[in-house]
Amino acid sequence: MVIERDIYKLIAPVLQSPEAVVITGMRRVGKTTLLNYIYEQIPSQNKLYLDLENPRNQLFFQEVDYNAVKKNLELLGLQKDSRAYVFLDEIQWVKQLPSVVKYLIDTYQIKFILSGSSSFYLKNQFSESLSGRKFIFELYPLNFTEFLRIQQAPEPQEEHRQASPALYATYKSYMDEYLKYGGFPGVVVKTTDAEKRAALDDIFTSYYQLEVLQFSDFRKSHKIRDLLFLLMERTGAKFDAQKLASVLGVARQTLMEYMAFLEGTYFLKVIKPHTVNKDVEIRKSGKIYICDPGLVRQFSQVDEGALFENAVFWNLQRAEKVQYYQRKNGAEIDFVVNGDRAYEVKLHASREDFNKLQNLARNIGIESASIVSREYVSMQDVLYLFNL
Repeated sequence: MVIERDIYKLIAPVLQSPEAVVITGMRRVGKTTLLNYIYEQIPSQNKLYLDLENPRNQLFFQEVDYNAVKKNLELLGLQKDSRAYVFLDEIQWVKQLPSVVKYLIDTYQIKFILSGSSSFYLKNQFSESLSGRKFIFELYPLNFTEFLRIQQAPEPQEEHRQASPALYATYKSYMDEYLKYGGFPGVVVKTTDAEKRAALDDIFTSYYQLEVLQFSDFRKSHKIRDLLFLLMERTGAKFDAQKLASVLGVARQTLMEYMAFLEGTYFLKVIKPHTVNKDVEIRKSGKIYICDPGLVRQFSQVDEGALFENAVFWNLQRAEKVQYYQRKNGAEIDFVVNGDRAYEVKLHASREDFNKLQNLARNIGIESASIVSREYVSMQDVLYLFNL
């Protein structure tokens, strides 16, 4: 089934603007489905959808004269007498596409809605070639609210901010499923454990074969493969560049290039420490979070605490700035969101956990503090995946 993704609320307001809409994200997160959903929401009949993974469709854009591209689109049914909407999927297959799109926007005011896998180079191309002429939206695996939507489960309301035992019981099985298999739409819709595990295997293989082997130019791609597994084992941990470089047998600079690639293709996120001192932020180690709890569980042996923290991170981050905080004595806050909200993640929260969090948060000027618990506890100020 097709569900409305939360990101659509951000995209809808700019669909009538002149700028191109570019949707990026890791493979299999639902970009094509979202593109089709937006296509159906456009009331105009003067619209065209092309999948550029099809070599035949690529030919329409491989013209030296960009006016010829416009004529090609008209042959496909685009009209001259009203505003035209062109939807292009898998845009990474046409290298000169950014300059073509720029010309057609400037010359013919065509509205482009584009999507493609998160090639590290694709992001750079569009940043340079469409400066001032695009809005970029990053799509991730389903958050828990979207997961409930695709399961046709009741979505929590604002009044559910304080959870009861009955409310927790309503969502417990859904949380168990989400934490076990994650939020890739193609996994969620499978009906058996074997199918879900096979789908996760396929997602990982596709990412490695297409992003790492086909679209990257790293000579030692097996080193990136090994790094992927090492990083999944370190989910929620601090990133120790020197140690990882030593384990892999590569230079530190090479490792940092690998990390930039993996983050640029949305396989992971490295979050920085919360501090008012930028020098400290740059110097301190970041913490690693892998794109989906299902992949982490499938390919690593991390404990339940790290798995749950990873899931909480991706449900907090969305379009917000998420950092962590740690003092020299080891006292830590798992997540600081937008500099004014503190969250501590626990499998089974306690009043002592909350008191420690609140005291530490207030010491750094943060008044809003919440514990996120995996298990139900009879205590106020506790959040769960369903009411984050």
